[in-house]
Amino acid sequence: MATEPSAQPVYLVEEVTDVREPEGLREFVEASSPSLLRTARRLTGDEHLAHDLVQAALARCWPKWEQIRDRSPEAYVRTTMVRLQASWWQRRWRGEVPTEVLPDAGSPGGEEAVADRDLLGRALQHLPVGQRQVVVLRYVEDRSVDEVAALCGIAPGTVKSQSAKGLAALRVLLDDEGRPAHDDEEVAR
Repeated sequence: MATEPSAQPVYLVEEVTDVREPEGLREFVEASSPSLLRTARRLTGDEHLAHDLVQAALARCWPKWEQIRDRSPEAYVRTTMVRLQASWWQRRWRGEVPTEVLPDAGSPGGEEAVADRDLLGRALQHLPVGQRQVVVLRYVEDRSVDEVAALCGIAPGTVKSQSAKGLAALRVLLDDEGRPAHDDEEVAR
């Protein structure tokens, strides 16, 4: 005689009924998301990865929110983003080739600014990850040497040397007008 399966669902883990959003987290996310996404876009060079990076950093900060909310939560989240992005970069498959056609930015009248941001974003992708992080935080995000050092967990002198090397590499990639000095294919070699 065959037994009938139970009509009740089987749960492997007991339901968690007391999960509450930490106080102040929603307000922080709403206020800081645009700034965090700008940084993440420059660090990753990809819109979707940028969103993933911000979400992953916020998810890691959620359990620690009570300890970090009264200190410098944005600095903590940025540090988490920088470290996550570095670990993603180390594991990333480098056989991917960026597409030639970018999605429509949809900003009327801002084509030149969009082109400049796109050009900077593509040029930044040619820098090693450490230089890219320092250049983005130092010059795109306009942070001080000490702030960048704290966010990246490196010495201020390293921030200065990585900045100099990154800017020198960008000068090779871009001419005085900010246009590509070489074809992307030539630079990639």
